[in-house]
Amino acid sequence: MIAFLPGFFAGLSLIVAIGAQNAFVIRQGLTRQHVFIVVAICALCDAALIALGIAGLGAIIQGLPWLLEIIRWFGVAYLTWFGIKSVRSAFKNEVMDVSGDQATSRKKVVAAVLGFTLLNPHVYLDTVILLGSISNQFADKWAFGFGAMSASVLWFSSIGFGAKAASRFMSKPIFWRVLDIAIACIMFSIAFYLAIAKLA
Repeated sequence: MIAFLPGFFAGLSLIVAIGAQNAFVIRQGLTRQHVFIVVAICALCDAALIALGIAGLGAIIQGLPWLLEIIRWFGVAYLTWFGIKSVRSAFKNEVMDVSGDQATSRKKVVAAVLGFTLLNPHVYLDTVILLGSISNQFADKWAFGFGAMSASVLWFSSIGFGAKAASRFMSKPIFWRVLDIAIACIMFSIAFYLAIAKLA
């Protein structure tokens, strides 16, 4: 527990900000489409990256700055594309059906969540490098890692299934327009930040 709790709070502190991935999880929860799959992918990807960081992959990544640069520009392009898609959705006359009748295919949802998770270079800086480095300060670094993994499971489950439970109260078209505009703003702002930020 001495290492687990610091790991839990360190992991939680890195994922609570509303970024592209969290915004997508919330939107899928509100549409009630493939929520479990989205939550599971986010949590499993975080767990795998944290484990790789504790195992020592962080040192390798730090020695390959060009790899993070490639991921960064793919992320910029992907976030910009999704932001444009959200703007177009906001100005359509269609009403979002929270019952799931207008379901997005499972493959598209899986591809989208993997994109938001793995095309953000900061996820590698946060999980593989930062949490991996912090874990080495503890005698039981894997307990620290399990704490951070538990934080990811709790957070993504909370926002995904919490949004799903709240979706029945948010069926008005104006809500979905505002949500899509907000998501577009998040995507564009993160894409802009990635484009101008120095990751090294």
